[in-house]
Amino acid sequence: MKTRIFLILSFCLFAISNLLAQAITIAAAADLRFVMDELSMEFKKTHPEIKVDVIYGSSGNLYQQIVNQAPFNIFFSADISYPQKLDSLHLAGSKPKLYAIGHLVLWSSSLDVSKGIDLLTNPDVKKIAIANPRVAPYGKRAIECLKYYGLDNTVKEKIVEGENVSQAAQFVLTGNAEVGLIALSLALSPEMKARGKYFSIDEKSYSKLEQAYVIIKKSETNKDVNLFIQFIETENARKLFSKYGFKLTHEN
Repeated sequence: MKTRIFLILSFCLFAISNLLAQAITIAAAADLRFVMDELSMEFKKTHPEIKVDVIYGSSGNLYQQIVNQAPFNIFFSADISYPQKLDSLHLAGSKPKLYAIGHLVLWSSSLDVSKGIDLLTNPDVKKIAIANPRVAPYGKRAIECLKYYGLDNTVKEKIVEGENVSQAAQFVLTGNAEVGLIALSLALSPEMKARGKYFSIDEKSYSKLEQAYVIIKKSETNKDVNLFIQFIETENARKLFSKYGFKLTHEN
């Protein structure tokens, strides 16, 4: 009888502890899809009791969702301007902090990208995938790059837009576009690395991709949120960012 009571009490305590466990919900820019998945798994090795949910999308769309009270705890943006806007609206629980610098690349699985940006004028290129420049930082940089090289009007009819940079990468990966102007972090993902090659776009052709995070106001005292932020500053986390081609902020 005592054993049975003990087992029942143990089960109840376990259930209660699970109910009390906090879940962190992170809004993350689409270029972070692979690195953030790895970061979450690494974090859970030392904090298995904390559930981490990550929602990916374009930084502009995620920003708008946060303004409209979406239940996010942390926002990792591909452009510091969005966390800065949240701060100016008093919706941030911390000051925006740079975590990395992103890079724009030209990627293809079927064509020789070593020719660089000139490849875009090749008759074999019918479709060029980019992220939506109105809400996605990498899409905005892609347009800046095309303008810098005087190609914006020349290739205008070839452009196909993904909702975010991850979707733009999928367009090229699935053959719905011959080439794409995408994030280096996606080009270095296992699947894309195995199926194609990338060419690094000269950084002078687009404005710096300063990527920053911010804690959302309602979560500033959340213990688990702060544990995750502390983890992001560790050497292990920085190595993962570096693995996916992000330039670390202390290198600038």
